[in-house]
This record gives sequence, structure tokens and C-alpha cells, in this order.
Amino acid sequence: MNAAKRRAIFERLKAANPHPTTELEYETPFQLLIAVLLSAQATDKSVNIATRKFFPRYGTPTAMVELGEEGLSEYIKTIGLYRTKAKNAIATCKLLLERHGGEVPQSREALEALPGVGRKTANVVLNTAFGQPTMAVDTHIFRVSNRTGIAPGKNVLEVENKLVKFVPAEYMQDAHHWLILLGRYICVARKPKCPQCGIADLCEYKHKTPLQ
Repeated sequence: MNAAKRRAIFERLKAANPHPTTELEYETPFQLLIAVLLSAQATDKSVNIATRKFFPRYGTPTAMVELGEEGLSEYIKTIGLYRTKAKNAIATCKLLLERHGGEVPQSREALEALPGVGRKTANVVLNTAFGQPTMAVDTHIFRVSNRTGIAPGKNVLEVENKLVKFVPAEYMQDAHHWLILLGRYICVARKPKCPQCGIADLCEYKHKTPLQ
């Protein structure tokens, strides 16, 4: 895919959704960090249902440490892998208090040093909470990048690096959100909704779903 076509794709995505953001509900960088940590292999909707119940009272590292692993588990047991996530979340809270004064660090290295926080989670927090031009590649973005031809790659890191290289600078801040929403609702895994897609004519996928 050439640069002009990529630019046209992001121009359309911006026109359709000028101010995209995460579907996770949060009020602070810390709450976003916890929500993203909980969202691994779970839907944003299921995470929001759980966090609405405990963020108002336990939405800070100090309060969450006081809640404890068992207490947190009770709130998030409807989410997959909840015991591991509760353990990591409480451990992360303790490290935030010990190393960062209870604040979420704004560097990838510091974020990835927190329990349960990998590269994708760090990228989401850096992008969404702190406005850094990072690219968090999940299954949706990996699929869309390969299927459309925007940034084909054999693994997540290869796709991430290509997106960082190829996405025009003025679209980089919001590109993650546009691509994840496209993959979540239109360019779905089993049968993409090509007739409903605003970039179908620019997409290089060879097996587009035909118009009904």
C-alpha cells in the first residue's frame, strides 16, 4: 500500500470519528491502567461493569491496596483470569506507591516493570492517558493492518513498528482508536462487514464480503 492511500484511509477515519477514545471507563491514568490490565482476554464492556462497582470507592492505589487481593477478586470475578488479574493489580498498586509516589509513570520501561503490564498495556496508557504517539496492537489492529494492507506483518511487534513508521504523523495520536474500532465493529474476524466500511474501496483485502 502506498503512502497516498494510507493517508486517504486515515483522512476518512478522522472525518467519520474526529475524536475517538477508548471504550474503557476511567477518570484518572491510574484507573485507565487498572482497566486495561483487567481487559486482557476480556471485553471492555465486562470490565466497565466491574469497575463501576469499585472505582468510586477504591479508585486509587492506596484504597485498592486496602481493599486487598481477595476483596478485589470479589468485584472482578465475572472477568476471565480474575484471580491472576487481582494479584497483579494489587502488586502494581504497591509498586506505584513504593516507586512512583502513587502516580502512573510516563515511560514504557517503568510501566512494563509493573506486574501484569506488557507492551500493549503500556502503549495504551501512554497513548490514551498521556498523549504519546504509541501504537498498541491487539488482535483487532493486527487483523485490520494485515487485511487492509495498511501495515502487514507476521507478528504484533512487526505490525506495531510498521504502523509507527507508516501512519502519517498528524493521525498517529488517534490511529490506535480508529483501527481498534474498525476491527471491533466492521472488519470483524469471521465475516467482515465490507458493505458498511467507509474505506472498503481503499482496502487491499482480496476476499471482501460482497454487497448483498
